[in-house]
Amino acid sequence: MSEAAWQTALTTLQEVEPPFIPEGAHVMTVLIEFPPGDPGTPPHRHTGPAFGYVLEGEMLFELEGEPERVVRAGEVFWEPGGDVIHYQDGNHRDDIRLRFTVTMLCEPGKPMLTLVDDEELAQRQDRRAPRPS
Repeated sequence: MSEAAWQTALTTLQEVEPPFIPEGAHVMTVLIEFPPGDPGTPPHRHTGPAFGYVLEGEMLFELEGEPERVVRAGEVFWEPGGDVIHYQDGNHRDDIRLRFTVTMLCEPGKPMLTLVDDEELAQRQDRRAPRPS
């Protein structure tokens, strides 16, 4: 084994400039696992930016203002947090589980995830990208 393996061991998967980091933020990394076909978390938001990596399976991912897309194992995703609604993070496949990690910069004293109610979804429907037919 090479003694200099550390010099080539790093691969950058994603590099972004988040719009903000909550003052006094604390950071948490979580592992999410959804069984085959699970729709995932209902529409929600986070108090700060979140950065994720799909370990296994395929996620149907949708943020407010962006079209839904599939994020596959080995791929990354991020969301800015704050006021942006995260519509979908469910399992895109009905034959295998979905596993992904998310590292979030959370605002102290607030929940890391807040569900969005139907009334707000209706008020902001013009901000959602067109849905596939």
